[in-house]
Amino acid sequence: QVQLVESGGGLVQAGGSLRLSCAASGNIFGTKSMDWYRQAPGKQRELVASSTSGGSTNYADSVKGRFTISRDNAKNTVYLQMNSLKPEDTAVYYCNVRAFVGTWVNYWGQGTQVTVSS
Repeated sequence: QVQLVESGGGLVQAGGSLRLSCAASGNIFGTKSMDWYRQAPGKQRELVASSTSGGSTNYADSVKGRFTISRDNAKNTVYLQMNSLKPEDTAVYYCNVRAFVGTWVNYWGQGTQVTVSS
């Protein structure tokens, strides 16, 4: 069984920073993509940032230049450094990990709330 444990969310003023972490544990033999999504109230879940095991990253236009995704493959952990936060960044943030557990499976974290006050 694979578990994803997220941490680092909270309440911050506009212009502030937060760092999210997502650690995957269990019988994982490797990971492929490790991504961050977010879902604001009344909106669809959207991809915020993605990373591959080869080191490639991609960002939503709305967070480019402000957010940075990074990962520690040895620890099966992905991070999201969020700077210059805006009220529109307020959402529940979820990590998604594609892991090899005998076959490739996508796993979701439980979500962590990020609230940015103006």
